[in-house]
Amino acid sequence: MDFSNKTVIITGAANGIGRGIALHYAIHGANVVVADIDEKTGIETISLITEQGGNGIFVLTDVRHEADIIRLMKITYEKYGGIHILINNAGKGLFKSPYDLTLEEWDDLINTNLRSVFLCSREAAKYMRKNEDGGSIVNIASTRALMSEPNSEAYAASKGGIVALTHALAASFSKNRITVNCISPGWIETGDYSNLRSIDHKQHLSRRVGKPDDIARACLYLTNKENDFVTGINLVVDGGMSRKMIYVE
Repeated sequence: MDFSNKTVIITGAANGIGRGIALHYAIHGANVVVADIDEKTGIETISLITEQGGNGIFVLTDVRHEADIIRLMKITYEKYGGIHILINNAGKGLFKSPYDLTLEEWDDLINTNLRSVFLCSREAAKYMRKNEDGGSIVNIASTRALMSEPNSEAYAASKGGIVALTHALAASFSKNRITVNCISPGWIETGDYSNLRSIDHKQHLSRRVGKPDDIARACLYLTNKENDFVTGINLVVDGGMSRKMIYVE
């Protein structure tokens, strides 16, 4: 896939899945904008991109703040003359009993994980609609939008909201030729993959735990203009875990 002359913004791209996505777009020729609250590792990500012969910039961004998001889009447009792809990846987790979860904690997580997706999409789409061929937005949700463990209410609500917001935006932005899809990752190991146990891999139908590269390749597929017939979907990338029927024997 060739993304030359395309500009992609990736939120939360300093570490983990976001960094993996950024590196893949750079390898495929895109101008990569790394947007993150972590300046040190964000700059390190840009250094990795440059070392691979890619092109990109870091923009310090707190996705909880509308002003930061507006500034991110403005800087990107002024630097590269267009915005073609947005990957809404920034997010945080919180697992706490609903009896103890505070309103401040709830609001912080919803603002980080869900409200930011709306704000980033709204602002990026204002520039994408200027493009002759529109643009592409991919939102990173989670299989926790579909199934739950105890004490995950705020996180589950944010990710479930992303799935619903995705198909709503796909409908609203369709007149401007902007596709909107989401990806729901399962277990994606962002630490030392070699430390995983055999049982960690074997419990997956795929017989292995996921890697950031798996999500990055899904993003490349969904944002390739040849695949613009795909919009409004939730692509589950979880090694088959959410399709397993599990009973205690």
